[in-house]
Amino acid sequence: MGAQWKAKGKELAANAKGKLFGRLSKDIMVAARSGADPASNSRLRLLVEQARKVSMPKDTLDRAIKKGAGLTGEAVHFEHVMYEGFAPHRVAVMVECLTDNVNRTAPEMRVLFRKGQLGTSGSVAWDFDHVGMIEAEPSAPGADPEVAAIEAGAQDFEPAEADGATLFLTDPTDLDLVSRALPAQGFTVVSAKLGYRPKNPIDPASLSSADLEEVEAFLAAIDGNDDVQNVYVGLAG
Repeated sequence: MGAQWKAKGKELAANAKGKLFGRLSKDIMVAARSGADPASNSRLRLLVEQARKVSMPKDTLDRAIKKGAGLTGEAVHFEHVMYEGFAPHRVAVMVECLTDNVNRTAPEMRVLFRKGQLGTSGSVAWDFDHVGMIEAEPSAPGADPEVAAIEAGAQDFEPAEADGATLFLTDPTDLDLVSRALPAQGFTVVSAKLGYRPKNPIDPASLSSADLEEVEAFLAAIDGNDDVQNVYVGLAG
C-alpha cells in the first residue's frame, strides 16, 4: 500500500479501464491548459505516454487534450482539492480530488469519512513527503534499478512488485528529468506523477485481519468516488 493505495483485484472499479481513462482524461485536460503540444509541455507529455501505455483510445486522448486547451469551445474547470484524515484504526489518509463542483464533493467526502475521521488541512500532510513517483519496467536484460536510480538522478526506489514495475522516487522538480533519463538505463516508464509517501507507515501486520478488512473497505469506498484521483495511505508495503 505505502505511498499510494491500490485496490486489490484487477476486477475492482478502481482498476477498471473506464475509471482509469476517466481519471487520466481529467489529468490530461488540466495539463493541457498549459499548451496542447506534448513536446513543449512536459506534464502533458508524461500523461500522453501513460495514456498510450494503457491503450486509451486515440479519440478519447485527442478530445481530452483539445478540451483542456480550450480548442473545442467548451469551458473546462477542475479544482484540485486535498482531503486529509484517518481511516479506521488511525491509519492516515490523503485523498486527492479533481472536481468541477466542490459543493458536491465536500459533503460526499464527509459522508465517506464517517467510518474514519475527516481532518483539517495539514492534519496528516506533515506525516507524508511530497515526491515524484515513476513506475517503470525493465526493458533490457540485467537492468539494475539501483544503478538506474543513481544514474537517472532518482532519490530512492522501491523494488519491483509482482507486476514487475519498480517505483522510482524523485524530488518533485526532477520528475520529468528522471523520466527522460530512465530509458537509457534499461527501464520503460509506465507512469510518472507527483504524489505523497508516508514518513512513518503502519505495518499492516500490526492490525488484525478484521481491522485490515475495515481499512480496505473504507479505502475502496473512498476510491470509488468519481471525483477522487488518488488515495495515499499511511500503510507500509
